[in-house]
Order: sequence, then C-alpha cells, then structure tokens
Amino acid sequence: MKETIIRGECVRGHKIRITREHHYTCPDCGSNLDILYDYSLLKKKVSRSLFRKSGEFSIFRYLEFFPFRFRKEDYSRLQIGWTPLYHASRLASLLHLPSLYIKDDSRQPSGSLKDRAGIMALIHCLETGPKMIIAASTGNAASSLACLSAGLGTGNAVFVPKNIPRAKLAQLRVYGSRVIMVNGNYDSAYELSVRATEKFGWYNRNTGFNPFTREGKKTVSYEIIEQLNWSVPDYIFVPVGDGNIISGVWKGLKDFYYAGLIRKLPRLVAVQSSGSAAVARAFLEKRGIRPVKAGTLADSISVDFPRDGDFALKAIIESDGLAVIVPDKEILQAQKLLACCQGIFIEPSGSAPLAGLMRLLKEKKISGKKSVVLLATGSGLKDIDAVLRGSGPLDRIEPDIREVERIFRKKTRSSDLFA
Repeated sequence: MKETIIRGECVRGHKIRITREHHYTCPDCGSNLDILYDYSLLKKKVSRSLFRKSGEFSIFRYLEFFPFRFRKEDYSRLQIGWTPLYHASRLASLLHLPSLYIKDDSRQPSGSLKDRAGIMALIHCLETGPKMIIAASTGNAASSLACLSAGLGTGNAVFVPKNIPRAKLAQLRVYGSRVIMVNGNYDSAYELSVRATEKFGWYNRNTGFNPFTREGKKTVSYEIIEQLNWSVPDYIFVPVGDGNIISGVWKGLKDFYYAGLIRKLPRLVAVQSSGSAAVARAFLEKRGIRPVKAGTLADSISVDFPRDGDFALKAIIESDGLAVIVPDKEILQAQKLLACCQGIFIEPSGSAPLAGLMRLLKEKKISGKKSVVLLATGSGLKDIDAVLRGSGPLDRIEPDIREVERIFRKKTRSSDLFA
C-alpha cells in the first residue's frame, strides 16, 4: 500500500510529516500534534449541499475533512455520529434561555462521544499496520475501543484504573477486550500504556497523545452546525478532562470556517469539576497547565494532568471563550435536572456543561438572549453508582393501599428538583 504522508503541527509551531514510523507526538519537543489541511483546496471541493447529497448520516458524511481516504464499508459496521440535537424547551423555559440545545452523544454505539475518536484511530491503525491497538481510559474511551474493535475483529487491550465504574467495566468484558486493571489512577494507566506501546510496537489510541482522536471528535461540531441549519450558536459548553474534546470541537469549527462554510465562530466554555480543574485554573489564572490531584465523581473528566491541555487552553483563548469550575454537588443536580426536565439521562461528566451554564447565568456572565449548545458526552447508564449515591432514600412500604395513600399525601414541590 502506498504510504500516505500527513502534515502535522505541534502546539509550539513545529511542522512535521506524520508517517507510519511516527504517529504520535512532536519529535522536536514532545508536545501533541494537530493535523493540517489545505483549506484553499477544501474551499473548492466542499459546499453545504455536498453533505446533504451524500445521503450519509454518520461521521462518514464528512470524508473530505478526514486526513486519509478509505471506504466506509471496510471499517464501519455501526452508525457513528449524527446523534440528535434537541431544542431543550422545558429546560429553556426554566432557565429563561429560549435558544438552548443539547447535543446528545449518549446515543453512540458504545454510549459516548468517544466513538467518534475511536473509529478514526482504528482506521489509522489498520491502514498503517499494527495488529494490536491499545488505550488507557477511565472507561468511555476503553469501552468505545472494545465495542468498535469487536465490530471489526481487531485485537485490542485496555489499561484501566482500579476505580473504573462497574458499568464501564461490564462493557469491556462483554465486548471481549483484554482488560488490564492498573493498581492506580488514570494517569498511572496512561503512562503504563505508553511504555507498552514503545516496548511492543502496539498502536496507541490514547486521548491527547494520538492526533487522530481529535479528527474524530471534531465531527460533533460539523453536526451541530448542520443541525442548526448552518446557524452558529453563541456558545458551546464542553466538559473538559484531558482536553481533547474541546480541542476537537474547536478544530471542527475552524475547519468549517476556513473552508468558507460558516462566517463566524462561537465562543467555547470549558467546564470542569472543582476536583479536577487543571485547564480551567490555567485559563483563569493566565498561566500554563499544572497537574492537580484529581478527585471527582465525574470519572470521565477526572485527570491529574490533562494530556491535551495545551490545545484545550488554546481553544478557549482563540474562541474568546470562558472556563468555569463547578463542584460535584452542582454536577449531580444538573444530571437530575436533565433527566427530570428533558428525559435525557447523562453521566456526571456529560452533565457538567449544564452545571456550568447555570452557574454563569446566576453570575450574569451570560444573558438569556444568547443561543447555547450543551455537549452531553455519555450515557447516564455508564455510572449508576454516582446517581444512586445522590438520589436519597426510597419509599419502602408494606403491600397496603393505605401506605400508598400516606405517601402521596405528603406535600411535595416540583421546585425541590431544582433546589
């Protein structure tokens, strides 16, 4: 097979050619890479009607914006992408924010946005030769890799921390992935997976290490713009852990902008838990990324050192965006509000954007006249323990109708849900 030469640039501006021999970080400084495109050429090739005419309702709708060429039928047995964008009418009324939308990526094959990144890494792995693909993950990237690898019959192994939620571990086991549970946190699992890549020559799909993950995640921005009928929202709220999702969101928006498909760009809002806020603190304190001691129930955004933190910080700054830090209590309240008010059950990390929005509305940093998209990144069924811990006691009664009557005579207020 003729080798494809892909141009890349690191966060410090070093330009390199990405080949089979060098997939990952910058050889000059070790920082992360970004894939480069010829936008003058793309302007001639793409149009708004091109995607509609494709008849494809998945991320493969956007082949012209991918760094390599392939046939969809060779690599995808599942629908990835084109998840729903809901107008959150009940929530919008409650928050006095009429133009409020939720991009629900819990509807992906494995239940999270990570499938967008997973399929791109898998395709690149299969096109460049390694027979084993690995990843380190708190759960979502791992379950995505296991799910998509099963569909393709690809060998895979995942390095997970000992505190991985049970539901995510169950996904890994049922998909048949080789699960390596590391007696440590996510960062320990990450470092071990990188060493294994170097020692055994395996392909590494890690977030913030493999530049092709961003190329998958950016497709969520394409869909948001198309599903809003090419209207650009004022704000997109993104949960941030490693930083790769928000850097991907920004990459997708810039792709459309520089290709002449949209005329303006939205502002991005990075939302982090107070227990894992390295990116937000760096932005708010106008400094570089420093590691933290992560501790949050939102496991998907719980990291000591954000591996794509520099590109995440760059995305916030370039978009004239904001960063907001919210405690776990507010994240759980937002999760319940999404479920009770909109019927959308999202895991804590994916509920963080709503918590961030509510805080900024309360602080009057965003007005009700703005249009807002919340990025809901994963299913609430991914981590049921966090939900049950914060749900309060159940009504337990004897099988007696008088007991039922007693319970429903209790005075309840719907506003209690939103306290």
